Amino acid sequence: MVMEAGSPCTRPLRIVIFPWLAFGHLLPCLELAERLASRGHRVSFISTPGTVARLPPLRPAAAPRVELVALPLPRIEGLPDGAESTNNIPHDKLGLLFEALDGLATPFAEFRAAACADGDRRPDCLIIDCYHHWAAAAAQEHKVPLAMILPAAAYFVSFARNPPAVESERNNRERSDHGGTSIMHRFVLTLERCTLGVIRSCVEWEPDFFPEVVSLLRKPVVALGLLPPSPDGGRANDEHAAVRWLDAQPQGSVVYVALGSEVPLSLELVRELALGLELAGARFLWALRNPGGVPDADLLPPGFQERTHGRGLVATWWVPQLSVLAHGAVGGFLTHCGTSSVVEGLLFGRPLIMLPILWDQGPIASLMEGKNVGLQVPRDENNGSFDRHGVASAVRAVMLEEETRGIFVANALKQQAIVADKELHERYIDQFVEQLRSYTADGNSSTAFSPPEAGALV
Repeated sequence: MVMEAGSPCTRPLRIVIFPWLAFGHLLPCLELAERLASRGHRVSFISTPGTVARLPPLRPAAAPRVELVALPLPRIEGLPDGAESTNNIPHDKLGLLFEALDGLATPFAEFRAAACADGDRRPDCLIIDCYHHWAAAAAQEHKVPLAMILPAAAYFVSFARNPPAVESERNNRERSDHGGTSIMHRFVLTLERCTLGVIRSCVEWEPDFFPEVVSLLRKPVVALGLLPPSPDGGRANDEHAAVRWLDAQPQGSVVYVALGSEVPLSLELVRELALGLELAGARFLWALRNPGGVPDADLLPPGFQERTHGRGLVATWWVPQLSVLAHGAVGGFLTHCGTSSVVEGLLFGRPLIMLPILWDQGPIASLMEGKNVGLQVPRDENNGSFDRHGVASAVRAVMLEEETRGIFVANALKQQAIVADKELHERYIDQFVEQLRSYTADGNSSTAFSPPEAGALV
């Protein structure tokens, strides 16, 4: 049978992607947009002017088919000027950012109405984060299939099994009202309205948790794969000061320390982490984010930089993480266990020292510890704090103690084989596209199909 040109099975899809205002969400969604565009599909990527301006340049092959849509973020009293993502607001102001997000409902409705009124621009699918319940309602109104992005399978399963505990932990740590609607309620409202769930994961990565998601969600679930960045992306910053410093260090000797751009640590814990690195004795490169309100000169314990001179570099400026992780001098990664950071670390086979702080980071750290790719820093069960001795012990075990380091490196390389399998992750995107086509073909598909070779759908 020959398909007619322009039929639902052959024509390019039009897809709208609307992530949460955090770069740990924005960048993987942009990666997804580029992969869809490279297949000939048209993507509208929605955010705000400030975040759009800070996105990395689109790859030339994808750029002509990705439309960056900047919706104006409303001014909310108490939200710092120019604050349009979690990256540039104090963590205790997070609730105000959720309030501002909800203010995007009107400009989004205008964008959606214009797109749906134009036959050539009408979306075939809307992909949103789990906080955008009002966007989900709009998709229902216009009968546009809705895909909700789910966190890692391990986190979703943990959330579903014990939601009150998860929500209580979030509220205690975030100290915000999430714009008047709790994260759990946002999640539930969006879930009720979605057509299917999509997860940045795969069976190969989470074999014990991924199969549970479908029974919990009771809707089709599609794996996107891990959306790893290209390993070659780390080679564009050879002249960066941090990379030049690494050039002078012995092979595999440096632990790279980065807790993400949005993870809050108190000044006290920043100093405990510093003293733990000093006590461990390993070489380190630390991408340190100022917790706010503290002069850079006062961040670290007195005399720390002098005592660690020659074996440690503290960078309070931007560090090209992919370039650093790709460098041969890096032998381990002390991370908060955000999905993107874990994927990037294991893309280069780096064993992990894990210090989860918020959200999905705890379940992801537990998942990685189960794979024996590293160790978690011991924490106080009551308040989540840690001390220098726990940091030093974990760093030594991963970086310096030959017997344990050998085990962690070997297991990290096993995970690298999954993360760096380009064909595997491209196949997941292809299968996701085929699932979307099933909705454009009949407008009401609810059939989850078994993928060839890999378990992308269950």
